[in-house]
Amino acid sequence: MRGGLERWKRGQGSQGVRQAVAYAFDGACDAPHPRAAGVSALTGYAEGSLDRFVVVDGVIARDRLNPSQLTRWVDGPEPTTGARRGRDLRSPETDLVLDGTINAPKSFSIAAMLHPELAVEFEALQDRLRDWILLLWQRELNARRGAGGRVRESLSRIEVVELRHRRSRALDPHVHRHLWLSVKVQGADGRWSNVDSRVAMRLHTLVNAEGELLARTDPRWRAALARFGYTIDANGEIGGLAHMVRPLSRRSNQIEANRAIKLAQWRAEHRGQEPGPVALRAIDRWAWAHARPDKPVAFAEEDWAAMIRGELATLGPPRPMAPSPPPRVGRLDRNLLAGIAVNEADQRAASTGGRFSVIDVRAGATRAVAATGVIADRAVLAEVIDDVTARGLALTLDLLPGESRVPAHLKHRMSVPTATVKRELSERFRTLSTPGTPLASDDLAPAAARMMADHALDVGQRDAAAAIAGTDRLVTIVGPAGTGKTTILRAAGSALAAQGRQMVVVAPTKKAAAVAAREVGTQAGSLHALLVDHGWRYAPDPTGRTAWRQLQGGERDPVTDATFGGPRRYMLRAGDRIVVDEAGMVDLDTARALAIVAEQTGAGIAMVGDPLQARPVGHSGAMSIMHRHSDRTVELIDVHRFRDPGYAALTLRLRDPRSMSDSIAAAAELADRGLVHRAGHTDEARAYIVDRYFHFAARRQRVAVVVGSNAEAQLINETIQQRRIDHGDLDPRRVVLGRDGQHLLVGDIVQTRRNDRHTGVDNRATWTITDITATGVHLASVTDPLDTRTVSGAYCAEDVHLSYASTVHGIQGDTTHASIVGPDVDAAGLYVGMTRGRVHNEVVTIARDDAESTAQVAAMMTRGVLELTFGDGVRAASSELGRAAREPEGNERSHLAETDPGTKEPWLARAASTALTLAARLADLDARTHAPRRTLEQWDELTALRRDGQRLRDALADATAGHQNAGDRVPRDRGHARGVDRAAPESVGSRQRSATGPSLQ
Repeated sequence: MRGGLERWKRGQGSQGVRQAVAYAFDGACDAPHPRAAGVSALTGYAEGSLDRFVVVDGVIARDRLNPSQLTRWVDGPEPTTGARRGRDLRSPETDLVLDGTINAPKSFSIAAMLHPELAVEFEALQDRLRDWILLLWQRELNARRGAGGRVRESLSRIEVVELRHRRSRALDPHVHRHLWLSVKVQGADGRWSNVDSRVAMRLHTLVNAEGELLARTDPRWRAALARFGYTIDANGEIGGLAHMVRPLSRRSNQIEANRAIKLAQWRAEHRGQEPGPVALRAIDRWAWAHARPDKPVAFAEEDWAAMIRGELATLGPPRPMAPSPPPRVGRLDRNLLAGIAVNEADQRAASTGGRFSVIDVRAGATRAVAATGVIADRAVLAEVIDDVTARGLALTLDLLPGESRVPAHLKHRMSVPTATVKRELSERFRTLSTPGTPLASDDLAPAAARMMADHALDVGQRDAAAAIAGTDRLVTIVGPAGTGKTTILRAAGSALAAQGRQMVVVAPTKKAAAVAAREVGTQAGSLHALLVDHGWRYAPDPTGRTAWRQLQGGERDPVTDATFGGPRRYMLRAGDRIVVDEAGMVDLDTARALAIVAEQTGAGIAMVGDPLQARPVGHSGAMSIMHRHSDRTVELIDVHRFRDPGYAALTLRLRDPRSMSDSIAAAAELADRGLVHRAGHTDEARAYIVDRYFHFAARRQRVAVVVGSNAEAQLINETIQQRRIDHGDLDPRRVVLGRDGQHLLVGDIVQTRRNDRHTGVDNRATWTITDITATGVHLASVTDPLDTRTVSGAYCAEDVHLSYASTVHGIQGDTTHASIVGPDVDAAGLYVGMTRGRVHNEVVTIARDDAESTAQVAAMMTRGVLELTFGDGVRAASSELGRAAREPEGNERSHLAETDPGTKEPWLARAASTALTLAARLADLDARTHAPRRTLEQWDELTALRRDGQRLRDALADATAGHQNAGDRVPRDRGHARGVDRAAPESVGSRQRSATGPSLQ
């Protein structure tokens, strides 16, 4: 069971209330399509019944609401009397309801269509899940009280409206429900107020996990499936019907394409109008019947099921599978399940530096239990999930060990392997560090002249090229956007070649490698290709965590089954330089493998990029960790991209403000330059972004649009596409289905999302669709129209989407004429977005006045900042705790709050946690004190920590034998720590630091 939690907002003039009511009674649903709730009612057809559930202190009551009552209920008052409930919040950005979707695998809907008995059981299954969710919400959600909302108020009463849908917009069977949670809740103190929506959003991962658990383990549902010879496969689908899902989806894609054509025709015939529910139902029926012989365009509702069953019959009969005996609850490997739970939480925590919450661990434990194949009542599994959660928490570090009453949603846990790799990577870079000297200017000048006869390097670029071509083992070049990093690499490569040394350029993605190869004028490959060539292999371990290991010479390669004989493509020697371009996107595990390759070959590493731009898919911080241990660092401060030198200087302040006052000053300067547009509400902001896109597009100027979420990007993409259709720029009669059911037309700007070596397309590459034929979809690069590719319709349906607007990852590395940044981006999104345009960049806010607008831009600069070290995580968790609502002193904690891990050796668990915390604090302090100005107090603390940590780890080494996985142990401290001399004098255009200090034992 999967589904998101979306917000319906009030909108301008309470537009969201009207749209919610229209959607509930007249509209339809296509649940897989993301949306900004409250902006536009979804179109299509589905039947629904509308019930209200009132949960008071664990007791569920039920009644029904008519349209006028629903209007009041959505708006906030009591639906029958109209009595006010708490404060009336009239802002267009006010949440009205939180929309949670119960969205089962498609094979469940197919089973319900084929077997009436299973349809009844499926409805009952959803009823049980609904009741569980309602009780979970009432028990675990809260309101806020007191000064600043710092006191957590438990809830006595919540209200939820349920919408039921039987099919998708394409008229395929798609049984799902929506649970509309009113933001108006009643606290245990009897007062009405708004729910703490942050807690609700974070709790939803557990809601989804509970749905998956029930769908896989519920005895009544599994017994009903077994009566028809069905079972649940490893993917959660009904095994005997899984073969019908993809063909049915392909038919849905064709129906969507037909629908797009008919909808365009309707709009052309009714200029300035949008079809109502009756017209949309007619369009949907035509789209379903088009190109199907003997299928009526109009049909009675009672005939729909018979026609769908006929469609399913053409896909072949069900394929009952012999069920395997489910495992016994008492035989489950709870330690393994705990590892799976923690790994899932860790994977979802990349954006928070590896921090996750108790709720995240419980959700992982719930999914892990669900995937075992066990069949048991939820009450029986409750003990298992509690135990697996407790065991999982014992595999984590508590970032706030001295705090009590920590809310369950607060992210204050970190997995031991993530903390370990952060520390180990710091140790390896420290060991690699070997100070040398930069290449002399007299030696660099001829090389630079050979490569760039018509372009002189500035001072910062010369320093950077000299560092890369010099003899320092570790070099970091921090290059903000527009500082000419590729120019530096061309000069450094020429200088290294003159010395008989090799420069190997790699990048973390194929797209970045292709850009580097094109701009530097040399061969470049992906960083993973270099590591694979040196024997590194990576695959999931039993917990799902990616495990890296290196093949030794003569060892059989498990991938190719050949004998590994050493590297063939990337033959590195001592003194060679590995240059990692776009190094800010390198994750921790990849950087660790690279450090080991450098140790083995004697090569040096130069990381070139900006850690404050887009981040990797995995855990970030590798470039910043190497930055702290580099023998030479050059920070480029001359920006060449922009025509306005004043704006170029301002971008450096946007990139890394030193304080909130710096952020406010930079935001105020943006506003003074006319680069901040203030909108009154979300609709106005979105309309302005679209208008600005067309302003630049009409002048044939390429424009980047950067927004904070994929859902927002899709809305803007589809709005721009529709306006282009209305203008006659696109022909909707030639269409192919893209990712998330998007309609892709000839002339659309799209992005590919998966590397495909057969067609030569790269992930995140941007293209224009030039043709759609029976043989494929033809693409041309937006930067080079002669660079063409052809992909299949199947590839498009899975891995191509519109790209007029994108998140920061989609625009990273691009340069355009202009750039528009939407509201709700984080620090990286603001900085990257405001540095894409050579001529014009602007940001849009949603605020009541200019002062609030400036404050919002300043807040963006500090949102989503990198958490690189263990200490960064502690500070972030502490800051989050300071903003959270906490239980009053003496109150009982949440059911989901942490419990004693329950290990047989509690002293050992506490001691191990203490040792790991010491190790992480040690790495953090050592990294922070690896700087020109260490204080005596820092040296003393560092020395004491190293001594105490070593003693404790030595004592635990024997005590923990057999109790801890080797992969979870923190590596023994090798005693390496290196001092740092005073910084080299700063030069104009760059800031340099060289490290030549003695060793500290």
